[in-house]
Amino acid sequence: MTLTPEIRWIDTLEALDAACAEVAGAEVIALDTEFFREKTFHPIPALIQFSAGGPAWLVDPVVVDCTAAFRRLLGEGPLKLLHASSEDLEVLAHWADVSVAPLVDTQVAQALLGEDPAMGYQRMVHHWTGETLPKDETRSDWLQRPLSESQRLYAALDVVYLLKVWERQREALERQQRREWLEADCRELMAQALRSDETDGQWYRRHRQLWRLTPRQVEAYRLMTTWREGEARRRNLPRGWLVNDRVLYAIAERMPENRHQLAEVEEIKPSLIKRDGDTLLAMVKQARQCEADTLPASQPSPLGADYKRRMKALKRVVNEHAERLGLAPEVLMRRRELEALIAADLAGEPLPLPEGWRGDCLAAPLEQALDEVKAE
Repeated sequence: MTLTPEIRWIDTLEALDAACAEVAGAEVIALDTEFFREKTFHPIPALIQFSAGGPAWLVDPVVVDCTAAFRRLLGEGPLKLLHASSEDLEVLAHWADVSVAPLVDTQVAQALLGEDPAMGYQRMVHHWTGETLPKDETRSDWLQRPLSESQRLYAALDVVYLLKVWERQREALERQQRREWLEADCRELMAQALRSDETDGQWYRRHRQLWRLTPRQVEAYRLMTTWREGEARRRNLPRGWLVNDRVLYAIAERMPENRHQLAEVEEIKPSLIKRDGDTLLAMVKQARQCEADTLPASQPSPLGADYKRRMKALKRVVNEHAERLGLAPEVLMRRRELEALIAADLAGEPLPLPEGWRGDCLAAPLEQALDEVKAE
């Protein structure tokens, strides 16, 4: 039978500080957020939920700013539980100006127990407790006020059951001696959340077809995606609303020299040319004029025989170890990481081998597999 928790609504600074005082001595706090993000780059916080095993506190961030006490609670003190935490961490960083720590992500914990690495919250709750949570409010308007009773209950259950799930997960992780693995992965999640607010010019690497471009074209694409990242944040617009990846990639392919050539790029909008055309052309020109030794390295073709042999050998290593550990292969290494290994090996560069517990499992056999491919 689904729980019916006590729910306390917080819409004043005093009430938020009082709630913080009440849970300050807790060892674990479950945390969640609801937000809106269809038309903006930065998420608009709509609700912050937390519980330490007693009431479920629902904070209204529309009318309440984060207090120093809540900031301390988020950034220090008890262990914070979140599920699929990346966007929640972004919401809290934007609203509270704090990095959540220490942290456990229950989706990551579930993956390390050999379950679906992308298991949703409701399915995870059913897996551990047998309870079926309501789904009616999944796509609610969380910015409406007042929230309905069903919305409040839905939001409260998101944190109440998180505590119960973690009790079972923690016991299972400790039986399998994987608690340290989880702590290491969650430290990396926190580090990624800190890096996510930087515009370090690496967004371009996410494109799957960079290997089709010359180094000069890749540099143009890199410059444009770095510019877009900064502008999307500054204008508070979704990246695709400013200009999508397809258009930037097409510009890099054509390397236009003037507005007329820019206008011939497929899918480009006249409004983009009018507003930012000169800026885009200036970046293409900059890429044209770069010294050759400063350009990004050529990306290897995944269609080449050497590439395919390496990928097959690396996937075999990962799959064998994943099967032995009872994990999904992508929990051990993502395809993008395998691709980075292959690119470095083909270029004769130092290998970006996994570190930490994954490195203990995989670093040596991955390196050996590449050596064997080269010796064939």
